[in-house]
Amino acid sequence: MPATEPITAGVHAEVRAQEGDRVTVLLRGSLDVHTMGGLWRDLEARLRPLKVVSLEVDATELNFCGVDGLALLRYLKAGGFTPAASVNVRGLSGELGQILGWVTGEDFASYRALKRRAPSVPEEIGMSVRAFARDLREQVAFLGRMAVELAATLFHPERLRWPEVKRLCIAAGANGLPIVSLLSFLIGLIIAFESAPPLAQFGAQIFIADTVAFAAIRELGPMMTAIMLAGRSGAAFAAEIGTMKVNEELAALVTMGLDPLRFLALQRVAAGILLTPVLTVYTMFTGLLGGTLVMLSLGFSLPVIYHQMAIRVHLGDIGIGLGKSIVFGAIFSAVGCLRGFQTGQGPISVGLSATRAVVTSIFLIILADTIFAGVGFLQN
Repeated sequence: MPATEPITAGVHAEVRAQEGDRVTVLLRGSLDVHTMGGLWRDLEARLRPLKVVSLEVDATELNFCGVDGLALLRYLKAGGFTPAASVNVRGLSGELGQILGWVTGEDFASYRALKRRAPSVPEEIGMSVRAFARDLREQVAFLGRMAVELAATLFHPERLRWPEVKRLCIAAGANGLPIVSLLSFLIGLIIAFESAPPLAQFGAQIFIADTVAFAAIRELGPMMTAIMLAGRSGAAFAAEIGTMKVNEELAALVTMGLDPLRFLALQRVAAGILLTPVLTVYTMFTGLLGGTLVMLSLGFSLPVIYHQMAIRVHLGDIGIGLGKSIVFGAIFSAVGCLRGFQTGQGPISVGLSATRAVVTSIFLIILADTIFAGVGFLQN
């Protein structure tokens, strides 16, 4: 049943079925990257239904055969469409025929990607520890470099691009006031609600003021502010710098003789250090406001609540809270910049860097707060 069908404007295939389940395929035209796909699908549809014992592919009338065409001929020769048939390819020029003869089925099987062996548990633990140590070294080196740069900035403020610092403070701080206000107010409410029932058993509900004031000023105020900024602004720092790296803008800065760390990271770390204490004070106030509303609902007067809070909270507690906020601000902003510089290639790497920035920042913030708490306990 001779049948000739044009596949594209550049190649034609004619399939001839003869007696004894013998089939001949005649190829004409140009077999290249543009025509190979259509020819491949056409031959597959026409040859697979046939019970072929012997297949002969005649490439004599091909006026061009590229690497893609050789891949199709190699697949035909290997019996890809006719597994039970003996296949012969003839008519190729000397060089192409020699190349086609070089690649055998054994070569294909030998050079296929081997199935990777799953690492054992000790190997996974070792690789994780090694990756953690390498990342920790990079973090320490980056934080040390930033500390040196910030110390130099104290004596030379002109090193900072202050308009950029102002823009970052507005974007990370002023625009984040609504969510910071809501969360800190709710946290104050929660602390007061949760501490009221157990204290009522001892007739000591007045100490709700002590609990709310201590938590809002020394502990939860600085830590919650930093965590919210890490999720909101630290991730943004990582995404911004990561996108610049993917777009090769960091390489362009280096080409122009600018240090990306000083040009980009220094402004963001400075903004984080300046911004976090201000937001922490605001968080302290709104947290105290939430606890105060609960105590007012329990029948305590405002002067009594204020007097109890003033007895419990001292200037040293406020100083500790603000000191923590400075450290926390440096942590989330520096980690966000570091993850941005560590971004790999491709858009998915930007999202991964933002996620790593948030996770690492929250971990380091809680770790730093634990160290502060331990030092305070030892001093007392």
